Amino acid sequence: MKSDYKGYASMMKALGDETRLKIFHMLAEGELCACKVLEEFNITQPTLSYHMKILCDSGLVNGRRDGIWMRYTINKETYDRLKGFIDNVDPS
Repeated sequence: MKSDYKGYASMMKALGDETRLKIFHMLAEGELCACKVLEEFNITQPTLSYHMKILCDSGLVNGRRDGIWMRYTINKETYDRLKGFIDNVDPS
């Protein structure tokens, strides 16, 4: 079985930042508008966009435009792939 190590590394890098990890955890509750995410942090909108781009580029998060705002959700398929990869690591 061949693994997509580059893809898994990209996902783990995306989650390797405290801000992005918190955003990902927030999205576990369901779809969120960028404005709601921004309320939880002391960062600017461009900084939030930077973090969201990394999460979206990794495939872990989907973004869709809703008027002037972006709405974000966890990409369940990609998340399940990463979870499966981690679950198959057996240190014993």
